[in-house]
Amino acid sequence: MKIAIALGAIGLLAALPAAAQTANVQAGNPLDATDQLLLRLKEKGILSDEEYAALTKLKQAQPAPAAALPAAMPAPQQAAAEALGGKRVVTMSKSGVGLELGDVTLTFSGSINGFYAHDSGTRPGARTTVAGGLATVGGSTSSVRNGLLPGFLKVDVTTKQGDWDVGAHFGLYPGINSVTGNGGANTPGNPQALATSGIDARETYLTFGKASFGEVKIGRAIGLFGQDAILNDITLLSVGTAAGNAAPSNTTLGRIGVGYIYTDFQPQITYTSPDFNGFKVSAGVFMPLNSFGAQEINGTPGFQARVAFDGKIGDVGVHAWLSGISQDHRPVGGLGFNGRGLDFGAKVSAGGASLLGYYYTGKGLGTTGLFILATDGAGRARGSDGFYLQGTYTVGKVTLGASYGESRLDLTRGEVNPTLLKANSSYVGQLRYGLTSWVTLVGEYTHTRSSAHGGNRASSDTVAAGAILFF
Repeated sequence: MKIAIALGAIGLLAALPAAAQTANVQAGNPLDATDQLLLRLKEKGILSDEEYAALTKLKQAQPAPAAALPAAMPAPQQAAAEALGGKRVVTMSKSGVGLELGDVTLTFSGSINGFYAHDSGTRPGARTTVAGGLATVGGSTSSVRNGLLPGFLKVDVTTKQGDWDVGAHFGLYPGINSVTGNGGANTPGNPQALATSGIDARETYLTFGKASFGEVKIGRAIGLFGQDAILNDITLLSVGTAAGNAAPSNTTLGRIGVGYIYTDFQPQITYTSPDFNGFKVSAGVFMPLNSFGAQEINGTPGFQARVAFDGKIGDVGVHAWLSGISQDHRPVGGLGFNGRGLDFGAKVSAGGASLLGYYYTGKGLGTTGLFILATDGAGRARGSDGFYLQGTYTVGKVTLGASYGESRLDLTRGEVNPTLLKANSSYVGQLRYGLTSWVTLVGEYTHTRSSAHGGNRASSDTVAAGAILFF
C-alpha cells in the first residue's frame, strides 16, 4: 500500500510541466521534486530504507522529461518541437534572408533590375567601320532591358564541421530579355513573341577554410584578374554602353571594354590567405581559355593571383589591389604565345565622397573580354592597355557619380589593319536615389566613342532610367 501511494505521487509529479519539476534544481537544490518527495516519505517513516532505495532506482530508470517548450509557439511548430524532444532546430538566420537548420545556415540573396534605354548611334557610312568597336552604328533604338547585371539568385549553404568552415555556393543569373538561345543564356537578343530569356548558371563552387588557415575555393566563380575593376564600377548598377540595344541580350557592357577587360566567371582552384593587417593574397589555377574564335589545345592551366588591402589611413578608407594573369596558348596549326596581363587600382573614401583610379596592361591579353582580338592573323600577340577614373558623392539618399575610361589595342609589328580597333572610350554621368534599403532608382547618360587605326570613327549616346533591387 505504501509503495502504491508513493508510485501514484511519482506519476502525478511526472505529469507536471518540466519547468515545474526542474524549478528546485534551477534554484540551487540538487534534487528534483520527485527525489524530494521520496526522501520526505522516508524521513516520516512511511517508506523503509529498502522501499526508498527500490523506488529511487525505479525513478532513475524512467526517461528524463523533455525540455520545456516555449509557451507561445504556433501549433505546427509546437508539434514539430515535441516530435523532436523539445529541440527547435529551425530558426531565423542571424543575417540575410535565410534560416538555420541545426548547425547549417541556408542563405538566399539576389537582385532584379530593369531599365528603359534610348541609344542614338552613328549612321552607317564608309568611315564608321571599327572592328571591335563598341559604339553603336545604325541610328536610334529604344528598349526595356537589363543593365550590366542580369538578375541573380544566390544560394549559400554553410556550416562548421570540426574547426573548418565549409560552404556550398550556387548562383543563377536570369535576365528579363528574350534571347536566341543558340549557344547559351547570353546569346543575342530575340525580341519576338513566344520567346524566352535564359538562365546563366555562373557560380557553382565549394569552400573550406578557417581563420588561421585561409580559404580554398573549388568550382566556377568570378576570376581574380580584373575582379576589382568591375565590382567597383558605378555602371555595375546601371547600363553604361548599351551595345545591341535594338535586340538586347541579358546584359549591357557597362564599362567593360571601355576601361577594363571583363574578369569572367571561370572554373578554378584558388587559395586566399588569412587577413594580415588588412592584406589578403589569393592565387589559383584556372581552366585555360581559348583565344576567342580560335581552335586551341592548351596543355597547361591558366594562372591568376591577386593582392588586396582594405583599411583606413586616418579617416580615409582605402581599398587597393594588384592582380595578374598568365596563360600559354597552343593554337592548332599556328604559333603559340603567352597571354599575360597586370592591373592595379585604388579607391579612397572619406565622408560621402570617393575617388577611384584603375589601370591595366597586357600582351596577348586582348580587349573587352579575355583573349578577344589577342593576336594578329599570323598568331603574333597584340599589346593592349586601358584605364578609368571615377568619382562619387553621396548626400543622404542621393549619389552623384561620374567616370571616364579607355581601352586601347595595339597593332603588332608590321601589321596592316586599318579598320582594327584602336580605342574604345566613354564618359558616364549617373544619379542614384536610395528609395528603400532594397530599391535604388538610377538615371544615367553615357557617351561612347570607338576609333580604328586607319581613322574610322563612331559614337553613340545612351540615356537610361530604371531601378535595381538587392536583397
